[in-house]
Amino acid sequence: MSEFNMPTREQDSNKGTFGKVLNFSGSGNYIGAAYLSSLGVLKSGAGYVALASEKNVLNSVSILLPEAVLLSIKEGLNSLEKYTVCLIGCGIGHKRASVSLFKKVLNRVKCPLVIDADGLNILSSLSNVNLPPNTIITPHPLEASRLLGVCAEEVLSDIEGSAKKLAQKYNCVAVLKTHRTVVCEGEEVYINQHGNSALAKAGTGDVLAGIISGLLAQKMTPFESAKLGVYLHSRAGELASEDLTEYSPFASDILNYLPNAIKEIL
Repeated sequence: MSEFNMPTREQDSNKGTFGKVLNFSGSGNYIGAAYLSSLGVLKSGAGYVALASEKNVLNSVSILLPEAVLLSIKEGLNSLEKYTVCLIGCGIGHKRASVSLFKKVLNRVKCPLVIDADGLNILSSLSNVNLPPNTIITPHPLEASRLLGVCAEEVLSDIEGSAKKLAQKYNCVAVLKTHRTVVCEGEEVYINQHGNSALAKAGTGDVLAGIISGLLAQKMTPFESAKLGVYLHSRAGELASEDLTEYSPFASDILNYLPNAIKEIL
């Protein structure tokens, strides 16, 4: 039996009951990141996701995911206060406009924030940054090395210690993604024991960021959202591998098997 519990589903409810996520994701070469992270938000139970991105990204995602609300980046920035959670970074790139967007979000956001991928690389280039309360960061070891200003080998030699350093430096919940992902808040640590090589594929990190954001939108704490998101993501990978082997699952297959992982908890 799982040690986790899913967020409560009230029957007298509407989409707002389960939270609204604003997702700043995607760019010309990374349209899939916007799609996968947005779908992860909805598949994990959030009531509403709005994708703020470039026009070509929005045009593509409108076909792939008609359930998403589509906003220009300007519209997203101007409506931040309407959302329960903000996710930024999946596939936004490193260009000057992306850095400007990241800084604007940090300055304006009042809700819990999840930072992934390119958002982490931009964060590592900034000095004297104070992240908003209730922030979650989701680096892999190379991103973590940039954030900590050390070599990747140093991070890999002490994953738990590195996660603690990240959480302390940025005063946030740190999700350090490896074969045994570590989630850290202060001195509290969770080490995930699930997952396999099926998750070592492009797009799975975007899926995880979306899942965590969706759980956070459903009134879970940042630490609990991160722990449960990591577990569900890794367990879905294991379930996908039972049918598809560890070689063949796509990132989208992890989302297809996510309901099976949720069923096990329920």
